[in-house]
Amino acid sequence: MGPRTAAVVLLLASLGAGDEARREIDKRNEAYAGDIERYFRESLVEQYPARAAKAWNRSYTSPRAFLKSVEPNRARYRRMFSPPDLKPTGPLRREPFPGVEGVKAEWLTLPLGTLRADALLAIPENAAGPVPLVIAQHGIGSFPERVFGVDDPGNSYHKYGRALVEEGFAVLAPMNLFTVEKRNRMERLARLADTTLPGIELVRVQRLLDEVLKDKRIDRERVGMWGISLGGMATMFWTPLEPRIKCGIVTAWFNHRRNKMVIPDKRYSCFLETKEEHAFFRGWLTEFTDSDVVSLICPRPLMVQTGKKDGIAWWPQAVEEFEAAKEHYRRLGIEDRIEMTLHEGGHEIHLESGLRFLKKWLLRTP
Repeated sequence: MGPRTAAVVLLLASLGAGDEARREIDKRNEAYAGDIERYFRESLVEQYPARAAKAWNRSYTSPRAFLKSVEPNRARYRRMFSPPDLKPTGPLRREPFPGVEGVKAEWLTLPLGTLRADALLAIPENAAGPVPLVIAQHGIGSFPERVFGVDDPGNSYHKYGRALVEEGFAVLAPMNLFTVEKRNRMERLARLADTTLPGIELVRVQRLLDEVLKDKRIDRERVGMWGISLGGMATMFWTPLEPRIKCGIVTAWFNHRRNKMVIPDKRYSCFLETKEEHAFFRGWLTEFTDSDVVSLICPRPLMVQTGKKDGIAWWPQAVEEFEAAKEHYRRLGIEDRIEMTLHEGGHEIHLESGLRFLKKWLLRTP
């Protein structure tokens, strides 16, 4: 073997040893990642009940006592979203919006400094007296017009905004940021600024409510919210922090939140396995799984709509979580105020039950 050949053999041997060493390094890193994930699974899922039991000190002696007992949790919940202080920097602008067939609608724009709040508003014509208002919130792949049936090829919205107007409700359909990619990008910036995108969007809708509820055609004491998918998230997130919302419908969002966020399962889509990093908020699973968030809505009426064919959840787990949520109402003797519509469809509005629920709680005499 000549010197050159010996050098090549030594080089190959060295590369082989390096490859093996790198494989060991990667293996060690994978093992560490596995340890961290198991640590968080134990903390976020298995240890959640014990942690939440210490975090909540609910009183069920009366609705008033109940509300007082959950106020510390509500304050911590608000800090989770850290809504910024956005104030109007100009008057509300109203423009006729002809793009919604069969409904007389306006496009609203409220300047908030660099930001603005935009929404569609439709009020029943020739209504006798002030009418109740429903905030109808679109999902992540949608926009305000779709609430009224515009460009809805799958008919998952079932034109529920139009149906609400026909039933005598005013409808406010805010524009939230849509597409996963854009929400991911903006949520990164929001975290750097110690806020959240839902916190920003909460304040936008609050400032819109400030203006819209000045309209004498709308009854400011009868406001509800009905959102689907990401709009269901908004309904769950905002209702605990906005007392003017008197009742809500959460469609295609309510879930066994610990499993949904942390535990991959073939029966449902786990957020941990997706690219939707916008759906992760600091402190969420310290004490705010869905049944606990519902206790920040209680004693206000709430409906949950879940489709058995909706891949966002394994419906038996959603039912289990709903029963835990219902317990707050049951212990207060007001379980007629909370309902679950478990239907045979998928990721969609269930129109009939939702209209019935809102007519029950908003159309009757306050």
